[in-house]
Amino acid sequence: MALSLDRTTRRYAHVVDAVMVAALLGCVALGASLTVPGVDQPHDDTPGFLLATVACLALWRGRNHPRTAATVATVCTVAIAARGYLLTPLLLAPLMIALFWVARGTGRRTRRAFGLTAMALTVVTVVLDNPSTEMLLLRTVGPILWLLLPLVGGSGARLRHAYLESAQARAAYAERTREEEARLRVAEERMRIARELHDVVAHHMAVANAQAGTARHLASTHPEQAQKLLDELTATTSSALLELRATVGVLRQAGDPGGESLEPSPGLERLPDLVATCATAGLDVTVTTEGEPLPLSPGVDLTAYRIIQEALTNATKHATDHTAHVRLAYTVSRLKITVTNGGRVAEPPVPGGGFGLMGMRERAHSVGGDLRAGPLPDGGFEVSAALPLQHAASEGQEETL
Repeated sequence: MALSLDRTTRRYAHVVDAVMVAALLGCVALGASLTVPGVDQPHDDTPGFLLATVACLALWRGRNHPRTAATVATVCTVAIAARGYLLTPLLLAPLMIALFWVARGTGRRTRRAFGLTAMALTVVTVVLDNPSTEMLLLRTVGPILWLLLPLVGGSGARLRHAYLESAQARAAYAERTREEEARLRVAEERMRIARELHDVVAHHMAVANAQAGTARHLASTHPEQAQKLLDELTATTSSALLELRATVGVLRQAGDPGGESLEPSPGLERLPDLVATCATAGLDVTVTTEGEPLPLSPGVDLTAYRIIQEALTNATKHATDHTAHVRLAYTVSRLKITVTNGGRVAEPPVPGGGFGLMGMRERAHSVGGDLRAGPLPDGGFEVSAALPLQHAASEGQEETL
């Protein structure tokens, strides 16, 4: 509100200054013509009025040049006091306005210098013009008190203006921070969906490719086995489409067509189906469990399944002995997953890991776990992940992917 009023005042500064100068001219004219009992005022008001007019006109551009306006107003006020006028608030009004602008637009040192100089010159002029003690207190203390008011008011206005600007800057910064956070959340969600799509498509396409290649190899010599593999290939592609539909379904709006209920996110309970699918692609997978299986939070359950899925997909594509071993070890607070395949790796992963390994590491880190992957000393490849049983960020929430 205050900043808006200040901007409006600056926008129409010439109009505001013209009205102010006219009002001040009326004040000084009235102040020069007032008579106070016991105080001898000059009989000719013209010099005093001219001096006051000069002080008022100096305020025309005083908003942008407060020091110049204060200097001219101080000189004119001292000259008025030297002529014997009683310095009432009406005659001091131009100097008070000038000191207010100095206090509002300059630093503490400048404010003190102009304020003390104006008060000292005024008081000294009054004392030298009328050295008698008659009404000396009224002539000296009164102007000092009146000149202190704009200095205090201007300082307060300056502090309040700085506070409002700071509050507005903080609000703008908070708004930018909210927008950046929203963009970051959108980017993270896109990355998570992309990771999920990669896991679904890469696994099922690798299995489907292996099934199709095996069926093609057996088509001429063992047509019955080839037909069985083609049937399993159909099941594999159907499963891929279902998982792809469930993943992309989170992008639909509430009223979109086809927005019926989707399948729940996969977890370790679907590990037997995953092993069976890998078997149809020619990968012999064995699973061992150590310790008593404990419940996992939805996010950790999904992460464990996806890590195993990606590791078996890599084994399907790269392992030469077509075997893999999955080991699940439950402790009090963690689940350790180890996926190994023997033999040699036909196509070693690129240094630092490909996108599949990067995705597995990101998934493990997202739930507070850790993942290591690399070749074994005696051949083969191993993926090892340690995940917490309960992820604090996902407790009590349903994982949608």
